[in-house]
Amino acid sequence: QVQLVESGGGLVQAGGSLRLSCAASGRSFSTVSMGWFRQDPGKEREFVALITWSGGSTTYSDSVKGRFTISRDGAKNTVYLEMNSLKAEDTAMYFCRALVIMDGRVNVYWGQGTQVTVSA
Repeated sequence: QVQLVESGGGLVQAGGSLRLSCAASGRSFSTVSMGWFRQDPGKEREFVALITWSGGSTTYSDSVKGRFTISRDGAKNTVYLEMNSLKAEDTAMYFCRALVIMDGRVNVYWGQGTQVTVSA
């Protein structure tokens, strides 16, 4: 099992910034990628950003491109999401997802989520 612990959510005014963190821990595993998704109540979970662990390649949804930056610290098994120029529509529960290889198998793990609320 891999545990993901997110932190950094909160309440911020529109135009402000927040930084989310997600730390992965568990017995021996190899991380393939980590990413962030978000979900509003009553809506489907949507992709926000992803980073590959070995090469550090990043992908963003169009709605956050240019405002959000995903990064990683391999030594700490931690992924970050720097969110700038926040808008009211960025309000959601943000979830961290890890794609890992454990015991020769690919597994997907999710964090418990951290709430981001942007006031207009």
